[in-house]
Amino acid sequence: MDSTLIAAVRRFNRTVTQRVGALDDEYMAQGRPLGQARLLWEIGPAGAEVAALRARLGLDSGYLSRLLRTLESEGLITVGQADQAGGDGRVRTVQLTDAGRTEWTQLDERSDELAASILEPLTENRRERLVTAMAEVERLLIGSMVVIEPCPPGDPRVRACLRAYVRDIARRFDDGFDPALSKQLPDEALIPPAGVVLLATLNTEPIGCGAVKLHRDAPAEIKRVWVADTVRGLGVGRRLLSELERYAAERGATAVRLDTNRNLTEAIALYRATGYREIEAYNTEYYAHHWFEKQLGR
Repeated sequence: MDSTLIAAVRRFNRTVTQRVGALDDEYMAQGRPLGQARLLWEIGPAGAEVAALRARLGLDSGYLSRLLRTLESEGLITVGQADQAGGDGRVRTVQLTDAGRTEWTQLDERSDELAASILEPLTENRRERLVTAMAEVERLLIGSMVVIEPCPPGDPRVRACLRAYVRDIARRFDDGFDPALSKQLPDEALIPPAGVVLLATLNTEPIGCGAVKLHRDAPAEIKRVWVADTVRGLGVGRRLLSELERYAAERGATAVRLDTNRNLTEAIALYRATGYREIEAYNTEYYAHHWFEKQLGR
């Protein structure tokens, strides 16, 4: 990694933490540090599940429990089990008390004041530039938070992605999508050492997947690459493709290939931009119009 890039990120982090008051013992004069204030904000008037808070904020269970105990001891929240009649009684939930809602409202107002204080010294043009740059930084940071790792094909998160994948292609293909007409790919073909499924998650939520099937005497085959609409444009599809290629190369594959439908124009553009060349049909997939192959470097 380029040391100048590392230094630039560290400099940016120092500037932001100082400007937003993250270093203050009493964040925005609320009498509590940033961690407690942020947790209070995330709980919000509607309340939240403890597991969702942990995932959303990226906190380990021990630290989150300590923060919750502090807020609870001050009478700002109550922690309990979900209503048996309305859901799983084992799920722990957090609700704001009246005092907690009052402090949440004050935090909301002071957050607006802090944002205004950042924008106020700038000209109108510079405000627009700052907000535009912030939006781009936010998107890139979200992209950097995506985790890609192997996952069993029977995992419920993988199944959820595949259902979304089927809904997506059914909407985009000329005549919809009938799984019975498509070449079947059994789970055992995607379990190491035969192959693998990679799952992309953001704050533990599944937002993409892809698979590669290895062949002894033929190129590896990439299948079922899908990315949720909410994270498209963040490079997740390119990362999934790259990780699938790397997985295949590390296990001896010298090439990968895939088939795709003519209506998946973004996917076709991605394949061509990342070194795939169009080849003759190598299978009889009913919904395929294009077949691609890429040589892998050792």
